[in-house]
Amino acid sequence: MLSRVAERVYWMARYLERAENTARLVSVYANLLLDLPKGYTVGWHTLITITGIEESFRKHYEQADERSVVRFLLTDTANPSSVLSALAGARENVRTTRDLFPAEAWEAVNELHLFAREHAVGGVNRSQRHDYLAQIIHGCQQLAGLLAGTLSHDAAYDFVRLGRNLERADMTTRILDVGVATLQEQDDTAAPLLSTLWINVLRSLSAYQMYRRHVRASVNGRDVSAFLLGDAQFPRSVRYCVDELDAALRRLPRSEAPLHRIAHISRLLTETDPKAIDREALHGFIDDLQLELGQVHDAIAATWFPAPPPS
Repeated sequence: MLSRVAERVYWMARYLERAENTARLVSVYANLLLDLPKGYTVGWHTLITITGIEESFRKHYEQADERSVVRFLLTDTANPSSVLSALAGARENVRTTRDLFPAEAWEAVNELHLFAREHAVGGVNRSQRHDYLAQIIHGCQQLAGLLAGTLSHDAAYDFVRLGRNLERADMTTRILDVGVATLQEQDDTAAPLLSTLWINVLRSLSAYQMYRRHVRASVNGRDVSAFLLGDAQFPRSVRYCVDELDAALRRLPRSEAPLHRIAHISRLLTETDPKAIDREALHGFIDDLQLELGQVHDAIAATWFPAPPPS
């Protein structure tokens, strides 16, 4: 497989997963707005901070209010990580590697991109936002299932697994961080609302039923953090994604460097008990995981992708 083809397949999977998880990230706050009692609100700037795009946001918006943040995350093409930009990136990478994918994949990603572009206003408006986000999430999941069921599980599919699980692990930490950061902003009077917050974090990852089935405890921050970081069987947990990355890497040649980075993350997950650390330490641990996942990407790019042209 050519390195430029491997890179496009990898990024196609990352962009699809990014679009789905950015929609999930916004849905945490959209659902919280519906569930919180009158008088309580959420700070939308937290989403910009957590996604690491503050500098880019400030170049285009003066205030981090609800409308500005939602538009920047969902539909603003000036943001390369917005849902619309991510779907455009996925579409372009499938278009340039169409010989590799089943025809249905090209049709599906094209239709999803068209939907996101033509209904962008609905995503920004609060009254239509839920339906817009649900359609984006459903479309991305449909594509992931289509690729799993129709694409040969050869090296190309291994790069799909690498892109999907690396992006998913990163975004799961960011969605979890929404809960942790929101808690840090609330005073003691918000304590009765904590269960609502964590239920919405679980629901945004389609994890509520699996949490109740396996944890069998009331919904609380410590157990939710432990489940989303360390459960080895839930497909959106960081542990599951890391194990999937390890398995995909072992099927590819020359994978020693990225495997070394994965082993380090695996040790961190094994040695750190989210139930035993306070809120601030958990926030720091999540930051460390995100940095480590970034290094896994660097190792993958250095091993298999073409070097960038000299500047």
